[in-house]
Amino acid sequence: MCGIVAIWSRNAPIADETIEKATLALRHRGPDGQRHWTDKNRRVALGHARLSIIDLATGNQPIANEDETLRVVVNGEFYGYEGIQDQLVKAGHRLRTRSDSEITLHLYEDAGVRCLQQLRGEFAMVLWDSKNEVLFAARDRLGIKPLFYAVHEGAVYFASEVKALFAAGVPARWGRQSLYGYGWCEGPQESTLFDGIFQVPPGYCLLVTGEGVHSQKYWDFSYPRAGADCAPRPDAEYAPEFHQALDEAVRIRLRADVPVGCYLSGGIDSCAILGLAARHHRGPIRAFTLTFDRPEYNEGEIARQMAAKAGADYFAIPVRQDDLADCFADAVVQSETLCVNAHGVAKYLLSRAVRDAGFKVVLTGEGSDEILGGYMHFRRDVNPAANGAGCNAGPVSAHSQAGTRESSHCAAGGRRTQFKAEVRRTIGFVPAWIDSGLALSEKIHAVLSEDYLDALSGENGLHSVFESLDAPGQLAGRDPLHQSLYLWAKTRLPNYILTLLGDRMEMAHSVEGRVPFLDHHFVETMRSQPVTQKIRGAVQKYILRESLRDVVTDTVYRRHKHPFLSPPATLDPRGRLYMLLDDVLRGPILRSIPFFDQRRIVQLLDRLPGMDESERVANDQVLMVALSACVLQERFRLAA
Repeated sequence: MCGIVAIWSRNAPIADETIEKATLALRHRGPDGQRHWTDKNRRVALGHARLSIIDLATGNQPIANEDETLRVVVNGEFYGYEGIQDQLVKAGHRLRTRSDSEITLHLYEDAGVRCLQQLRGEFAMVLWDSKNEVLFAARDRLGIKPLFYAVHEGAVYFASEVKALFAAGVPARWGRQSLYGYGWCEGPQESTLFDGIFQVPPGYCLLVTGEGVHSQKYWDFSYPRAGADCAPRPDAEYAPEFHQALDEAVRIRLRADVPVGCYLSGGIDSCAILGLAARHHRGPIRAFTLTFDRPEYNEGEIARQMAAKAGADYFAIPVRQDDLADCFADAVVQSETLCVNAHGVAKYLLSRAVRDAGFKVVLTGEGSDEILGGYMHFRRDVNPAANGAGCNAGPVSAHSQAGTRESSHCAAGGRRTQFKAEVRRTIGFVPAWIDSGLALSEKIHAVLSEDYLDALSGENGLHSVFESLDAPGQLAGRDPLHQSLYLWAKTRLPNYILTLLGDRMEMAHSVEGRVPFLDHHFVETMRSQPVTQKIRGAVQKYILRESLRDVVTDTVYRRHKHPFLSPPATLDPRGRLYMLLDDVLRGPILRSIPFFDQRRIVQLLDRLPGMDESERVANDQVLMVALSACVLQERFRLAA
């Protein structure tokens, strides 16, 4: 993986200093070299910070095609690229490198934007087409790799991280709705915490021309409509299909010119990946596991047993609350988002240990819960009517969406019931994760300022989310579980899971995370399988457990889902993480953020000692959101 930057300017020439600063801001993503290119008219510039993994000798970017009419910068990996290289050479193309990234140039020469259909992997890319004067940007299908953009003073900026846009001169300001819907919804797919800064949605490309910025979708989940499936097949037929698709996704992700390791927890996802990877890896593969000093959060022994079964080298990384305190601010700066738990900081420490051990590439288990319905809340969505949520898999009409425009901020205070009614009216039921997210949003609203809440009282996050999605095309007539999986995969997966627990924490220390469960061929296999292969009764990720039972330990096979969390700060009032929380939230930084009512937060802090453990854990999420906002405020000097 790498870091990429691109600038297209309509009027003013692009200064070398601008593209240099933006590229250097991504040095942590690409410590092996930072290069940039500017066209002769100084209207287009591309920057690249390289992490060398494939073609260590000749893979520097930006890369140009044969006649230098195209140039590209890529962040990511393309799998199966060797076969595509052979086809391109046979078709008459001359390759400058043996890098997987170069195939994008020549595929685009032959097929234009349709080249995206031939790319398999985790990627974000920007390509300059000088013949047609088009800047072409694209992001992978599931949003594994980040790509942000902004339009400012007649120029369009792209970058792998927001901090590079700030370095290029894009203003650093809080977005108006930054905290309003936090907990269940951060707004439409394109939105970020920052004013005027957007993200390319997963499965989309953008075309920048003299006429503006145009967005185009090239992939979506397209779950089958309920009742449209073919006659159900026996489990014995689904299992080999699943096993083959996942095994191939793992195998191709072991391709690298540097050592490859695995992240390993006590969950079935990472254990399955390790078990499959060990069968293809030459010699013992290294397995890296986080351990915590509170036994209820520590999965070290389960992971050690799994490593032994796979014949892997087990490497434990102990993390204490003090370690989380020491690295909290740096991790949040890398994530550029808010957090509800310090688990992202723990992943930051994990990637640091992986880098220090000499590894640049790891396979991870992220994405399994999103594709296979692994979180506990998805089990409630299998039969929402039985859980009191109501169910209607009928069409999502323009009329039902329009009804959401008229509401006020339903997530605040006593309006939660009204908001849930609108969700039910829009898609037919209330996904359990939205219900729990609304509860968190209520808690956050309780510490926001009245002026801020009043200013947004007419806003509706629900409408903006559904407006940014193809709700009639992707949700209408689908099984409730598939509807819930789809909405989660379009919001929480790219905006939180793959950010705070994935790419940003890994690339903070120049480590590339590869996610077999989000291989789009595997995803397309699973979208066509019935919900009973995902959740059967009380068993979640049914097909994963049954298909790979021989790969994992019996303990892992039988174990229920345990979300990856670090011990909450509020459980250890004498620990440094709690002290950091208490000091910052009582100080001047929080007072300078226009969204919070510091008086209410201080009152909450004062009440903590009298709360039982469950209450402290519940309020820990709210306090961590406020603490991470303070870090972003201080480090990026954000204006209101």
